[in-house]
Amino acid sequence: MAGGGALFGGSFDPVHVAHLIVAEAAADALGSNVRFLPAREQPLKRGARAGHVATPEQRAEMLELAVAGNPRFGVERVELGLPTPSYTVRTLRALGERERGEGNRFTLLLGADAARDLAEWWEVEALPELADIVVFARPGASVVRHPLIKRVIPVPSIDLSATQVRERVKQGRSIRYLVPDPVREYIGTHGLYR
Repeated sequence: MAGGGALFGGSFDPVHVAHLIVAEAAADALGSNVRFLPAREQPLKRGARAGHVATPEQRAEMLELAVAGNPRFGVERVELGLPTPSYTVRTLRALGERERGEGNRFTLLLGADAARDLAEWWEVEALPELADIVVFARPGASVVRHPLIKRVIPVPSIDLSATQVRERVKQGRSIRYLVPDPVREYIGTHGLYR
């Protein structure tokens, strides 16, 4: 997938259908392709809060399986080769260097929850030169006001989280229809989240 476009970062541990539905809604609203950007280690979710069970490579592989067949989606693995923690500014700079000369401007997609933490981000003041920030929000969700947020786009409300998926796997319950079938098979084959 070519450079530029929208970047949707996160743990994706594992990717589930709500991630895909939100990304599809964002692609429609922005008229843009979406690249999923799995974090190697999220700085605001370190230590006990991290919850990363699958390795960064496994999470990227599950994303590849999940987006296969959708020409508007891709997976960007740049963070997997960068030092930890995964700072967005560092990632955007690395992408910009790699894609310099293509005339692309990045759009960074954030959920309303992530947008609330924006003031705590490392080198947040550098973001405007690197990307436009677009927040996606479910109906009724409040979005923090921040001068860096360029646009808020509505997305469907789906009550599903990676934590719920992991817990169902741990309990031996079905995750069919919560994750794409190839992701469900990958989780089973690799014994993840048990």
